[in-house]
Amino acid sequence: MSASVPRLVIAAPSSGSGKTTVATGLMAAFAARGLAVSPHKVGPDYIDPGYHALATGRVGRNLDAYLCGPELVGPLFLHGAQGCDIAVVEGVMGLYDGAAGEGELASTAHVAKLLGAPVVLVVDASSQSRSVAALVHGFASWDPQVRVGGVILNKVASDRHEELLREALDQAGVPVLGALRRAAQVSTPSRHLGLVPVAERQGAAVEAVAAMAAQVVDGCDLGALEALARAAGAVPGGSAPWTPASPAHHPTRSDEADEQRAPVVAVAGGPAFTFSYAEHTELLAAAGADVVTFDPLRDEELPGGTAGLVIGGGFPEVYASELSANEPLRKAVAELAGSGAPVAAECAGLLYLCRELDGLPMCGVLDAGARMTERLTLGYRDAVAVGDSVLAAAGTRMRGHEFHRTAVEPGSGAEPAWGVRGPRPRVEGFVQRGVHASYLHTHWASEPGVARRFVERCRTS
Repeated sequence: MSASVPRLVIAAPSSGSGKTTVATGLMAAFAARGLAVSPHKVGPDYIDPGYHALATGRVGRNLDAYLCGPELVGPLFLHGAQGCDIAVVEGVMGLYDGAAGEGELASTAHVAKLLGAPVVLVVDASSQSRSVAALVHGFASWDPQVRVGGVILNKVASDRHEELLREALDQAGVPVLGALRRAAQVSTPSRHLGLVPVAERQGAAVEAVAAMAAQVVDGCDLGALEALARAAGAVPGGSAPWTPASPAHHPTRSDEADEQRAPVVAVAGGPAFTFSYAEHTELLAAAGADVVTFDPLRDEELPGGTAGLVIGGGFPEVYASELSANEPLRKAVAELAGSGAPVAAECAGLLYLCRELDGLPMCGVLDAGARMTERLTLGYRDAVAVGDSVLAAAGTRMRGHEFHRTAVEPGSGAEPAWGVRGPRPRVEGFVQRGVHASYLHTHWASEPGVARRFVERCRTS
């Protein structure tokens, strides 16, 4: 695949400006034109990529310079964009907002520079007219390495309002590529951790994405946006696409034997467990696993022959009663963990393995209780494996993020999963026999050995 895949980054001055509406609508609009669209999201967010996938028919992928390191942003982008005609990258927060205390690291601007991609700034114009020019000029001139190639005005009140905005922006020297009217039908419901995931509202989500696409088609110059994307040039640095296969891996006779007995790794899915990076299952499969998805809300048994279990993030607190009511599966999970089989659980998975969640029985693998709280825990984390586990050897350093409104008591076991570095160092999570359970979300592409180690433990446990 050519490293000059056409691409756009959709950014904004701040959260709530309409990035998701414009990015998702633009993806769907390009797809409706017959283009193969590669969808991407800056940052660790799991929810927006679900809407991107619905708009494009392709897996939504994340580009996070903190979790994976700046050097992997280009390769991961090219991996996701293979075979595509155009790529649309939705930004995170405001254009220049990155990891706290880390300068530009992991900001939309940082990722745009790493990709050499033009930026389209989505501006909420609902409470301004001429001032929009000063706003856009400031964002366009702040970092000369960030190319703001155009503006899309959102929440425009009327034709007259649009006229005033365009007149002002003529002086800023940044072209207006679209103007969208206020439209309630494109809004998506939110709750304590952001938008409601696609898996929980399939029909309504399809309608919302269609409305986003219609609004973008009506209000944007798709030809100009596509032309801007095609002018991006090559991705800087001569990046080659990332691959889940180990570069040091050379098939041998023993490898062929292992393939004949590929261990089944069950991965939790369904509405309660929607948080997962696509690269995780790709890495597991590349390491030789037979990856099978199951739904803890509906399936009363683990997939046949399960040798290992991966339970990612999501919203078990929303489905606590249904998860608790599925007693056969809870017992099956507890038996698998009790056998010493590898179990990797992140955030929602941690809650599911606890003794109880908000007073309702869960799997009881961990002697800990979980409950909802009013406090949002959110942020990047720099962590080190405290001891050996099915995921990592002691001393392995990984970066992750936390994103939850729950608490687990106690917060760590006799053998913690991670030591979190920083101004307030602490330990968190649980390692017991084959179980690794933690609040920390990690991106395994940053440390492919995690998946290989897990699958090897599945073979030998």
